[in-house]
Amino acid sequence: MASSDRGRRRPGAAGLPLGVGPQGRVRGARQLRSPNCDARPDGSVIDLLVIHNISLPPRVYGGDAIADLFRNRLDLSAHPFYASLAGLRVSAHFLIRRDGELVQFVDCGKRAWHAGVSQFQGRSRCNDFSIGIELEGSDFDPFEAAQYRQLAALTLALRRRYPLPHVVGHSDIAPGRKTDPGPYFDWARYRRLIGGAGPG
Repeated sequence: MASSDRGRRRPGAAGLPLGVGPQGRVRGARQLRSPNCDARPDGSVIDLLVIHNISLPPRVYGGDAIADLFRNRLDLSAHPFYASLAGLRVSAHFLIRRDGELVQFVDCGKRAWHAGVSQFQGRSRCNDFSIGIELEGSDFDPFEAAQYRQLAALTLALRRRYPLPHVVGHSDIAPGRKTDPGPYFDWARYRRLIGGAGPG
């Protein structure tokens, strides 16, 4: 590491101040662009935050596989599980890694492809009006303290830019089809950090 870099934290590191630009690009997040997004329908109001979990391969953490999936660069030969992902085109607005690193793939003003077939309070197509946050993890392992801190900081930053009264898990908008963020996600801890209610 060069002497000029000592003490300088990388983009996306936990604890960096976050700000949201006019198109929904978050200052303080590491930026990796996903092509898996499109325009939101005219008149859409972004009022829902959806929390997911993801790991590739399942329960294996670290590496570039998640980012590669979201950017359509995943080497399907690298692991037997990846064959099930052939042709899949998905993304989320954000990923929070196990160490708290924040990565943004889609500007919040655009529609990321994270929710799939979904419904919230009588409204279908939740991608139209939601922001998706993936936590690197699974239904079978606790999340890290750095992830909760970064998730809370991101939530508060987003709420300064968008009316986001509702925070739910993927399982809440796709019950029976999805289980994330799973039983190890501590909603009470998250609520304390953001100073408000959730899910709901």
